[in-house]
Amino acid sequence: MKLIAGLGNPGREYEKTRHNSGFLALDRLAEKCGVTHWSAKFEALTAEVFVSGQKVLLMKPQTYMNESGRAVSQAYAFYHLQPDEVLILHDDMDLPVGSLRIRTRGSSGGQKGMQSIINALGTDQLCRIRIGVGHSQPGEHDLVPDWVLSPVPASEQETYQKVLNQAAEAAYAWIDQPLEKVMAYNIREHRAQKSEE
Repeated sequence: MKLIAGLGNPGREYEKTRHNSGFLALDRLAEKCGVTHWSAKFEALTAEVFVSGQKVLLMKPQTYMNESGRAVSQAYAFYHLQPDEVLILHDDMDLPVGSLRIRTRGSSGGQKGMQSIINALGTDQLCRIRIGVGHSQPGEHDLVPDWVLSPVPASEQETYQKVLNQAAEAAYAWIDQPLEKVMAYNIREHRAQKSEE
């Protein structure tokens, strides 16, 4: 059993915002897996799929971003999962639009939904797919609090949609492929930015 959670906020007003990138990428993964119905479970919308004989729970927490750990921890405990059986998809302000970073462990980098999950599970040894959404003040998460609750501008939508698709493909590969192959889905946008390594 594996768990893939896409992070975001419930409600129509948040649907197309940067902060819902995890939801949007997970929707693409769900479509690839043939999901036609979501169930309410673990304070989340969930769907069970099978990929290469592997059972996978897709999850969109409905707790709002900052409490994502509440939903994820319920499924984690119910299915007796281990950290390496969990994958999180989330937005990242410190990466420009068009970038994708896959990490197998580490801090939340200031992403509050990811921090909530780390706190709830008691470990940062969790694989995550970080979807670049850009930031007007890179590295300064508190300067523009409404940034992630705004949409990606039309001028960057084509690039953004491609990276959402790439995130879904990476998540699909994670289910049954070795990590070195999953890492091949990383995308480095060619813009000036601080090193992420």
